[in-house]
Amino acid sequence: MSENGQTPLPVPAIVLPMQWTDTECFDAIISRDRRFDGKFFTCVKTTGIYCRPICPANKPLKKNCIFVASAAAAENSGFRPCFRCRPESAPGSPAWIGTRSTVSRALRLLASSGGQINGLPDFAARLGIGDRHLRRLFQQQLGASPKTVLQTERFRIARLMLAETSRPMAEIAYAAGFQSVRRFNDATKKAFGMSPTAFRRKVQKRCGGQTTSALKLTLSYRPPYGWDEMLSFLEYRALSGVEMVTARGYARTIRVNGSSGILQVHTIRKEYKVEAIFHLDKPAGLLESVQKIHDLFDLEASPDEISAVLRRDSFMASIIKGKPGLRIPGCWDIFELSVRAVVGQQISVRGATTILDRLVAKFGEPLSDSLASTLPPLRQLFPTPKALKNADLSDLGLTTRRVEILQELGASFARNPLFVHPAMPFKQSLERLLAIRGIGPWTAEYIALRALRHPDAFPASDLGLLKAAATRDPKELEKRSQKWRPWRGYAALYLWHAPRGETKKDCNYDEK
Repeated sequence: MSENGQTPLPVPAIVLPMQWTDTECFDAIISRDRRFDGKFFTCVKTTGIYCRPICPANKPLKKNCIFVASAAAAENSGFRPCFRCRPESAPGSPAWIGTRSTVSRALRLLASSGGQINGLPDFAARLGIGDRHLRRLFQQQLGASPKTVLQTERFRIARLMLAETSRPMAEIAYAAGFQSVRRFNDATKKAFGMSPTAFRRKVQKRCGGQTTSALKLTLSYRPPYGWDEMLSFLEYRALSGVEMVTARGYARTIRVNGSSGILQVHTIRKEYKVEAIFHLDKPAGLLESVQKIHDLFDLEASPDEISAVLRRDSFMASIIKGKPGLRIPGCWDIFELSVRAVVGQQISVRGATTILDRLVAKFGEPLSDSLASTLPPLRQLFPTPKALKNADLSDLGLTTRRVEILQELGASFARNPLFVHPAMPFKQSLERLLAIRGIGPWTAEYIALRALRHPDAFPASDLGLLKAAATRDPKELEKRSQKWRPWRGYAALYLWHAPRGETKKDCNYDEK
């Protein structure tokens, strides 16, 4: 019998689209190795459920295990999620897929669209390929079709909300991307073998959870994680009224799918988790928001795989030794990070933050009184592209050239919110950014690194990187960096934190 009391269905053959053998996967689940969490899932034929490698339940026999690369592959084969390890809380898509691959770009596009796509042909066209080829790639790398992956992502959000909140079913259905409560109920019964209410009751009883009306989600990551460095980086760049860093974590004002509010992220270091709490003025889709949290804190990274590549260089190995698990600080909004990068050209972080504070105070939208009372220091939303495209920025302390760049950025994002986005090929993103007169290689690479999540982006002309590498020649540093591929972005983070690095500045000399 399965965990939900039903007889397991016959198990279809599953292709294992992974880089590990069955023996390596089984060894990982026996040792509950967190390095593999989210990189594969174990389907147990005798129970009909699938688990994370770190599941605390008694381990099955190896002959009863089938290992797959994604939750979608497991659910596509008739398996249901374990109530103990809760696969929906696992770290995100496997780092080994690579953020430059077509499948990974497709996953990001699914998330950024809130799970709403206008048919597979249109979706594939936005990725620059045919829909038949896209289906083939999904099957090869994830073991499931794009439609199944999307449905699994919707259920992931639904399971998180059912397990950890007391929000009404209609709100959960909408937040997870379903068009109606009826569709949500029917799909849940088919996927879970029980109604949403029964699922909530069972998982809360099993996990001993206590829910509240707050929208609170728990997400996992793979250790080690350099939290002190991450929070220090964010704190030094925090904008008044928009962001704040506390001993427990980070908070900021946000917009999401027509809603506005405040996001709080608390670190639970001993359990390798973060707790995200949303305070929103109205219900909003969460598929995009969860991906944004993953990107903001780089929760999907595999630090052991990254450091294994970087340590091949003895110079980099000596830097990594003292600071394991550094992550690339992301952003909540690509336009906001682009504005920050432009303002930060050739000046210190402190100087850029002063100017950005003025920008927010003059053009930012205030939160409602009820939301502003949640965390009193947080009261402003970052300005929208529409607010800046024709704004008078002359009294902020910016040069005429910087004003023109910001206005053109605002116009570009106002015309097309996906002017640049993580699903776009790296080269195309750089071309669009560099087409704006005044944006040079440093700014484009910096945006690609932090906002577009390209792990191989590398602003070689950055003053801090040059100092840390003991050179004045960006071309020399660019040449040296080739041995750090495909993780040059992480190499940049380590160089910024090196003893000779300049972590207080984001500077460069080549912007025109």
